Amino acid sequence: MGRLGSVRATVGAYVALTKPRIIELLLVTTVPTMVLAERGMPGFGLVLATLVGGSLAAGSANALNCYYDRDIDAVMHRTERRPLARHTVSPRHALVFGLVLGVLATVELALTTNALAAALAVAAIAFYVVVYTIVLKRRTSQNIVWGGAAGCMPVLIGWAAVTGSLAWAPWVLFAIIFFWTPPHYWPLAMRYRDDYAAAGVPMLPVVASDAVVAGRIVAYSWVMVAVSLLLLPPVGPAGTVYGVTAVVLGAVFLREAHLLRSRVRAGGDVGPMRLFHWSITYLALLFLAVAVDQLV
Repeated sequence: MGRLGSVRATVGAYVALTKPRIIELLLVTTVPTMVLAERGMPGFGLVLATLVGGSLAAGSANALNCYYDRDIDAVMHRTERRPLARHTVSPRHALVFGLVLGVLATVELALTTNALAAALAVAAIAFYVVVYTIVLKRRTSQNIVWGGAAGCMPVLIGWAAVTGSLAWAPWVLFAIIFFWTPPHYWPLAMRYRDDYAAAGVPMLPVVASDAVVAGRIVAYSWVMVAVSLLLLPPVGPAGTVYGVTAVVLGAVFLREAHLLRSRVRAGGDVGPMRLFHWSITYLALLFLAVAVDQLV
């Protein structure tokens, strides 16, 4: 029983390195993109292969991120229970694990989808690990803005897996996630400002006032909603279901962003996590509408 428990703990530690909750959100954007690319439901085998490859790629990037950030993860309360911070996985093993997942993702996507999808997965891993984690995260308050582009890559991978090419629509979906990332992540950074400050990570809420952060959240939210409408005719392929959903969800998102700014101006409890949690719901429902719009 003790040995079985030890195996479970070890497996659980390696799974935790991949940050499964982040992978879930990435996959939520992949399948609807594939439905849009197919203008219907793609074959189950292709969807499964793309999800497996995408999960491996995201897991690789996250594990390598944990490897590089193990010093600051141990300092931050929010991340102190991660495997490397708790020494349940050695740095060397985490590095090898991340690299192996990256190789498996590339090979799997190349064999089951196409070379473009595999190449985009490699680019996503490299961008997240090198550009965001190593270059930007500890050097600039714009880290999550530009580094967030890595989280946009699953829509390009999903589209490429279906069509073998890229087009206007996946780039619009890419842009939606790109402009969604700051108003999604900055509220979380506001909540854990002291953590980031202690770790020496210059997230925007660490180096700027709440008023500045809230103002930028509102600005990015407006751009995000405007970009989401570019999927509609005459420039995009989406229809009425998506259009109505995008307008309604966008209005609610903007209301929440403006309410956050109002609470900042009023002083007292800002309550940034309300917008953080809503942003996840927004993205999931918006991409669900992308799929439903093509299937009804």
